This record gives sequence, structure tokens and C-alpha cells, in this order.
Amino acid sequence: MAAEIAEQPEVWRRLLADGPAAGIDAAADAIRRRRPRAVLFVARGTSDHAALYAKYLVEIRHGLPAGLVSPSTMTAYGARPDLRDVLMIGISQSGGSPDLVRSLQVAREQGALTVAVTNDATSALAKTAHEHVDVLAGRERSVAATKSYTAQLLALYLLLERVRDVDGAAAAAALPDLGDALLAREAEVAELAQRYRFAQRLLTTARGYSYPTAREAALKLMETSYVSAQAFSGADLLHGPLALVDPQVPVLAVVADGVGGAAMEDVLPRLAERNADVCCVGHPGAVSRAAVGFALPGGAPEELSPLLEIVPFQLLALHLAVARGGDPDAPRGLSKITETL
Repeated sequence: MAAEIAEQPEVWRRLLADGPAAGIDAAADAIRRRRPRAVLFVARGTSDHAALYAKYLVEIRHGLPAGLVSPSTMTAYGARPDLRDVLMIGISQSGGSPDLVRSLQVAREQGALTVAVTNDATSALAKTAHEHVDVLAGRERSVAATKSYTAQLLALYLLLERVRDVDGAAAAAALPDLGDALLAREAEVAELAQRYRFAQRLLTTARGYSYPTAREAALKLMETSYVSAQAFSGADLLHGPLALVDPQVPVLAVVADGVGGAAMEDVLPRLAERNADVCCVGHPGAVSRAAVGFALPGGAPEELSPLLEIVPFQLLALHLAVARGGDPDAPRGLSKITETL
């Protein structure tokens, strides 16, 4: 897991350099020709958080309705929705889960343009879709996905920007160097891990493009450290779950520079009222007002901040697992590829 976290900036460089070879241009051309009226995403686990990120991109930057598919409607329930003029994107690290493959098969049969985004060009999902985008992350051995997740984020960003005839690689050019700078500060995260060594439960929260980061951070902590972690959007947190917060329940808040981070300004004072132990990952101003935190470097637009935001949480999950006597490379009850129906 440690090695694959460290590989991420190089993976981003490869994807930025080899986007056309990854299938991004071909998929973007197919999408432009079809001019879909809506976009649906189908994914599981970590890839579901990449799908949520792409949903924000589609709704904000393309002005199209977007949604996350429930695979069981087409597998267990046998639904056959009318998907003419719809784009369905299946996202999977392995491309091997039967329910995702079946969902894309049904979508294709029902008139959708289908695109698979995977880390395996030979996978069943890649072969099922009209077009395939390879995230070029290289073999990922760790059960906890790290480099494949951020590669998915970047591939989806580049694809959706290319559909708009925008060179996303130019906007993302600084990301690898910023990622290297983050990784050089791993000792700061290792120190934070000691603070939460005995935590039994915690909350993660964010808004906008950063909300998928909160979801992915919670998953990483659960699967590596066995801590009960719940993720809420900042808005949803105030609609009831705030009652869960007390000084014994740490809150990990993502407050990036931008619209989503500004929307968190109403949330942080409410957490303070509950005497919450808030750890903030985000822009320096927000971090300075929290109990502890990790300031992100500037230089990335808000829509690309999730690639950087998740890195401290990946490192936190790694170091917290080790501090608690666990092995993050062998989480109990889990395997690298999960096949669901």
C-alpha cells in the first residue's frame, strides 16, 4: 500500500502524457457524436466514489443531468430501462465484477452509448463497452485501492474535458509535482495517526467536489484500520447526524479552496459548538481554525483538488492501521477483486 501511494504522481504523469493511447480521445469523440441527454455511472466500492466525482463534473461543467446506477435493478430485478440518448460509464479497477458487466450489457442493449473506465484493457467490462479508457495505473497489488482511484479521477476529468473540446492535461499539468510535495510530508500524517490510534468511530465530511474524498477517506479507514467511519456531506451532517458529534468522535473535514470549501464555512462553527475534535485537510486558512490539520498546497483548481485531498487520508489509513497493530496489506475478510451479482 505504501509503495502504491508513492507511485501516484508518476501514474498521473503517465496518464497526462499518454491520454490518447489510453483511449480518451476515441471515447470523447464517440460521446460528442452521440450528444447524450443524460449520463449514468455504474460502479462499486472505491470506484463508486470516482463515479460520484464525475457526476459533479458532468452536472457542473456539462450542464447535463447525471446519476449513479443501482446495478441490482438490472441484475437482480431484471429492469430494462429505456436508455436511448444516454451515456453510461462503467468504472472498475479490475473490470471483472459480474454486476457491472451485466449493467453495461443491458445499457448497450437498451440503446445507451457505453464507456468502460478500468485498469485492465483485457477485462470483461472493457470488452463489453463501446469504448474503453485505460487509467494506466499499472498492476495494483494492495487490497486497498489507492493509485487506481486517483488514476480514475484523472482519467474521468481528462475524458469529460475532452468532450468539451478542452485540453484538461494543461490544467492538470502541475498535479504530479504537487503530489510529490504532499508525499514528502508523510511524517506529518504519521503524527496525526497517533492522535487517532484509539478512536473507535469517526466522521468524515465535505461538500462539492470534495464530498467523494470524504466518502473514500471513510472507506479507506474502515477497510485498513477497522474503525467505524461514516461520511456525510456537510449539508446532510446538519440535518440530524450532527447529534452524533461529541468530543470523543473525531471529525475529518475536507475544506478545499473553492465553492465547496466555502460551503463548509457554515458547518465548521456548528462542529465547534459540539466541542468536536476536528482535523481539517484543505486550504491553510481552514486548517488554522481546526484543532489539527494538513494544509494542501495551492496551484490546483477546485475540480482537481480531490486528487490531492485524498493522499493525506490514504497515508492516514496506512499509518493508523500500523499503529493499531494491523496489516493494511492484508485486511481481514477482503480480497483484491470483489465479484458481486
